Amino acid sequence: MEKTNFIDYIRIFCRSGNGGAGSRHFMRTKFNPKAGPDGGNGGRGGHIILKGNKQLWTLLHLRYYKNVIAENGEGGNKNNRTGADGQDIIIEVPLGTIARDEESGKMEAEILEDGQEVIWLRGGKGGLGNANFATATNQAPEYAQPGEPGVEAWKTLELKVLADVGLVGFPNAGKSTLLSVLTAAKPKIADYAFTTLTPQLGMVEYRDGRSFCIADLPGIIEGAAEGKGLGHRFLRHIERNAVLLFVIPADSNDHKKEFEVLLNELEEYNPELMQKEFLIAISKSDLLDDELKTAIRNEFDKETRMVFISSFTQKGLVELKDLLWKTINSQAD
Repeated sequence: MEKTNFIDYIRIFCRSGNGGAGSRHFMRTKFNPKAGPDGGNGGRGGHIILKGNKQLWTLLHLRYYKNVIAENGEGGNKNNRTGADGQDIIIEVPLGTIARDEESGKMEAEILEDGQEVIWLRGGKGGLGNANFATATNQAPEYAQPGEPGVEAWKTLELKVLADVGLVGFPNAGKSTLLSVLTAAKPKIADYAFTTLTPQLGMVEYRDGRSFCIADLPGIIEGAAEGKGLGHRFLRHIERNAVLLFVIPADSNDHKKEFEVLLNELEEYNPELMQKEFLIAISKSDLLDDELKTAIRNEFDKETRMVFISSFTQKGLVELKDLLWKTINSQAD
């Protein structure tokens, strides 16, 4: 398997900071040795915060960041001085990152926007100093609150690629070649299965300076929903794509059957994927004459949107971009 810098899942141990203890102190002056309680509050423990960064495309920078431990808050001090808060730790993540608790599997945060900040683990509150407990009947309280403890747990971060269009197909369907001619991306291209082992992203330049993002995802095989091949590691990225583009090569033995297998794997993994808009692109169509194109077209329902393309001759690519743009924006309405 090729070495990759694309990391889409990590497991880390996190601990937010403990709150500082409140101070139990009494003011003493030259002329008033019993001036009363003046113990300050403890500082808050440091939070662990997730922050979206649109410049990041992978969790690689967190690969060896196994322990995330925030600073404890400082204790309160005399003269009603509050202790300093513990320093927060900010973890920058790519857009599309989901944070979960490892033990329960519960989703705790989802980062979808650049600059979005979510407090993942809150630091413990600082304890109150004894000055807070003075009353008319108890003018010299001898106690102060301890700080609240922080939170510690094993957590997971999982990246689901955010792209407008996801390319779906069997290995060697021509997805990587299509991405390379539609965008400036340079995916690895070769004539063997699973050339693409990780998602490849590219921006498609459209008319009037507009653009949209397209992702070439690792190829599906039968049984992917059960974890065969690249299995769930691939399928989870499809959940993020607004539009699915099924790429089926012209030299397939059975175009309709290939499409049905792809649909079945998506449905087995997540039935909600069936609600997504989709198009079919018949790749390598420079191999076809008009009669063969008509025969392939007739294999599918009349309502199925289909375009015949050739990445080699670049025929049909303008029509494909128009269809994708129209579909993406109909989804946004």
